[in-house]
Amino acid sequence: MSFQKLSPSEVERERLEQVNELIADSGTEWADEYRPGSAGCHELLDRTALLSDMLERHLLSHPACVANPGWYILAEQAAAALRELYQQVGTEHLNGEAPSE
Repeated sequence: MSFQKLSPSEVERERLEQVNELIADSGTEWADEYRPGSAGCHELLDRTALLSDMLERHLLSHPACVANPGWYILAEQAAAALRELYQQVGTEHLNGEAPSE
């Protein structure tokens, strides 16, 4: 079984759908409490660290994953993506910078 990756335009369409849902639920200023330097952004940083740690502890070290090279590389790619997300969020959050668009 293989899953097709979404194109960047499909990913952006899904993100914008979530933006519209957040606007409908919380108003147009919803993003203010999640900007870099905020408690909301810190929450994302914490959750990213938590998931990265869980993935590395429970998937990468799982004997079934270690035994299968294909599974292991997928798990490693997921862990690498979370580590990169953590670094990017952390850099902007700790500097209190608005994300570049």
